[in-house]
This record gives sequence, C-alpha cells and structure tokens, in this order.
Amino acid sequence: MFRLSGRGKLAVTCLISVTAAINAHAQQFKTLVTFDESNGSTPYFTSLIQGSDGDLYGTTALGGINRHGTVFKITTDGTLTVLYSFTGGTDGDGPYAGLLLGSDGNFYGTTVGGGTYRYGTIFRITLQGKLKTLHSLALSDGVDPYAPLVQGSDGSLYGTATAGGANAHGTIFKITPAGTFIVLHSFEGVDGNQPTSGLVQATDGNFYGTTYQGGPDNGHHGTVFKMTPDGVVNSLHSFDYTDGAFPQAGLIQDSDGNFYGTTQQGGNLSCNAPYGCGTVFRITPDGVVTTLYSFCSQSKCTDGFFPYAGVIKGADGSFYGTTAFGGGHILANGGTLFRLTSDGVLTTLHRFAISGDVPYGGLFQDVSGEVFGTTTYGGNSGCGFCGTIFRMNFGLGSVF
Repeated sequence: MFRLSGRGKLAVTCLISVTAAINAHAQQFKTLVTFDESNGSTPYFTSLIQGSDGDLYGTTALGGINRHGTVFKITTDGTLTVLYSFTGGTDGDGPYAGLLLGSDGNFYGTTVGGGTYRYGTIFRITLQGKLKTLHSLALSDGVDPYAPLVQGSDGSLYGTATAGGANAHGTIFKITPAGTFIVLHSFEGVDGNQPTSGLVQATDGNFYGTTYQGGPDNGHHGTVFKMTPDGVVNSLHSFDYTDGAFPQAGLIQDSDGNFYGTTQQGGNLSCNAPYGCGTVFRITPDGVVTTLYSFCSQSKCTDGFFPYAGVIKGADGSFYGTTAFGGGHILANGGTLFRLTSDGVLTTLHRFAISGDVPYGGLFQDVSGEVFGTTTYGGNSGCGFCGTIFRMNFGLGSVF
C-alpha cells in the first residue's frame, strides 16, 4: 500500500466539524453504487473510463470473491457487474490505478502486487472480462505502479512505477500491447522520486508528469518533468512548499498549451503548519509555475484540503476536481468536489460525508456531460466502509 510521509497523516485532526449548508448543486449528486466487499472494495486511485459500449469501467484495490481486487463495469444508471476478481497470484493483486481504453478496444491496467515476482503486473482485459497478464514486474523494472497507463502516438503504452528501478526511486516504462517491455528512465532522486502519477503526451510529442518527492538540493517536495519519447528526462520545476508540495496526481494540457495539476500539500502554510494543505497550479511547457488556488483558504477549511486527484477541464473554461479531506460537513470532513475558474475563484459543489467520503480518485465526464467519480471509503458500514461510485450533474449540459 502507498505510504505517505508523516506530514500527510495530520489530516482532519486539526479541524473542527461544523454545521454547513450543502450547496444547491449537491441536489444533483447521486450515489450509484455502494461497495460491499463481495462486489469490490476500496477504489483507490481509480478514475472511471467509458468503453465503446457506453458503460463505465474501473477497478477496486480490494474485495471481490478472492479479496485481491476487481475490474468492474457500471451502467450510467448504476448497475454494476464484476468482470474479473484477481486471485493474488500470477494474474496480479491490488489494481490501485484506473484503466486505459486502448485503440484496439481493450482495456489495459496494472496491479501493485502479484505476478511472477510479486511486484505487480501489467494486464489487458476485454469488455467481456477475459484477462491476460502482459508483463510481471521485477524490482529492476520498477514496482508499485499506482497510476493508469497512457497510450502514445506510436501505439505503445507508457506508465510509471513508484519505486524500484536502477536507483530505487521509481521508473518510467514502455510496453507494447503485445507485451514487449522496456524501462525508459530510472529516477535518481535529484530529478524526482516516487512518480505516483501517470503521464500525458503533449502536443509537442513529449510526455509530461510529476513525482511525489525528489528534486535538486535535497528538496524532497516533488517535481514536474518532461520526457522525450526515447526516455530523456528533464526536470521543469521543483516544488518548495510555498508553491505546493507532494504532487500526487498527473497533469492535463489545456488548449492554451499550459499544463494544470494539483499538489497534495504546500500553498497556504498556515494550514497544517508549516506544510500546507494543497494547491491547484498552472505550469508552462518551459517550467513557469503559477498557483491558482491554495486550499484551506476558507474558514474551517470548508473549501477542502489535500487534493490527491488532478483536475479536469470544462467547456465553460473552469476546472473541476476533488479534495480528499475537509469541507466542514456536519457528519464528516470527507472531502469536497469543486469548480475553479481560470482566475482562481473556487466554488464548492459538494461536500462528502460518511455515506461516501475521501475521493482519492479523479473525476470522469461521460459523453452525456455527467460527471462520475469514486470515493475510497464511506458507504457500507458493514464492511468497514468500502467506498462508493457517484454521479453528479452540474447542469451545464455537455460540460467538457
């Protein structure tokens, strides 16, 4: 399981739950599925993805009939089907990341355990649930692939591993749909450490991403990097707390050519002092960072804090995302769903409670314009709160 630094464990203990009116947008919020362990449990860093059949697909890190995680599909009205339950053996154990829909119509994903060497796997699964292990990760390949894969313009799949590799700081790898695997880069610490997020291939053909820790001069607060298709990595920015720290999620590229992302900590250093509660930032392709918003800028952190997931961009020009904690809900500080304008004005659209809370995974918008996501915890108290899938309509039609 992914382990945060001690700084990341302060969480809600410093906050006081308050009675708060739920934003009117929350009336458009609906819980579609409550996991009960038999159908999966704990969708961790999962972002849903839509298949060619119109259904949504995702993973749970735990649960299923074998209790080692699942691949599932869900209709947009909430009917869930488990396509595959991992055994914990050579097929893998613990699919923490979401899926990639490949150009061949199949889904591709990763597990953080299992496989031949017990360090995880890369797999392909059909819409009908037939799974094939493409590669079993060895320590030299990189281990703990917590992020989804991305398909490059060359048809190959690119991904990251949080640890392992030649320097034990994580790797970037490439694998063909047929299973030919190579390590493109092993992080050295000064250029980054623990790449927990996936990559994005930009309009210039290069890949961009983040590392959770690392950076020059022992500044272990995380980086943004660029990688050429053949594996040459250049660090674009190292975070220093004031502009953010510990970017858990990846980046998106906007039509303006810039990249947008979040940091889990940093920013407003009076919150979780002296480490901060997270930011949304913009970075240019040459590495100039602008902080768009620092979380816990509102009284009692009603705007949320610790954004684990990245943001998505709406056709209205705003960004949408989640925080894993905060919000000031009367029942729990279980996170928020927010809208952020390009000039930094934040509106909280929903505050999560124990009926579904701690949304570690990102948001996904389907072709109808509705937004879907998961909460890692909350929901069914009978299984220790196994997580949920939710839908939200912002009332904007086709948002993205």
